[in-house]
Amino acid sequence: MRHYTVTPNKDATAWYVKIEDVAPTEEYDKRDKAIEAGVETAKENKPSTLSILTKEHEVEEKRTYER
Repeated sequence: MRHYTVTPNKDATAWYVKIEDVAPTEEYDKRDKAIEAGVETAKENKPSTLSILTKEHEVEEKRTYER
């Protein structure tokens, strides 16, 4: 199962979608756009999970997408 993360940069001025918490795939200027992209990516690559982090880098929500 793949794991995706929506996470802010160091000072929360940009948001990333990361695969397996390794490297960012895209950078977004708004959190909502990063979440949309993360959901789309996770749904396209089922089975997968998506963790959405806060500005403080804490897990706010975790979603699972099954086949």
